[in-house]
Amino acid sequence: MIVDDEAAFTRAAKLAFEGKENYEVCVENDPRTALVTARKFQPDIIVLDVVMPELDGGEVHRQFLTDPVLKDIPVIFLTAIVQQKEVAERNGMIGGSFYIAKPVDAGELINAIDEHIHS
Repeated sequence: MIVDDEAAFTRAAKLAFEGKENYEVCVENDPRTALVTARKFQPDIIVLDVVMPELDGGEVHRQFLTDPVLKDIPVIFLTAIVQQKEVAERNGMIGGSFYIAKPVDAGELINAIDEHIHS
């Protein structure tokens, strides 16, 4: 499941995933309805943008963590707000959660998800 307010990005990512086997992608462009969508879809992993105008990704993540169905689903955060050292490393961890620094292309996102699903 991808939660990001940038519709062009989510469309491109969904198309990239649909070209691979074994992926079913749910996209949510409105963070205010992400919890309901996630409960219906029950994803294996959630890709969550940090900065969204209606509701930030941190709050969406807190909603997931308090939900008994979603609390253990791994989350990869998408963020442009990282320290310079973290940008140099490209992918890493923030507060125990994985992140991918923006901008990110669909191929890089697929690789990161593959890595975190199979680890």
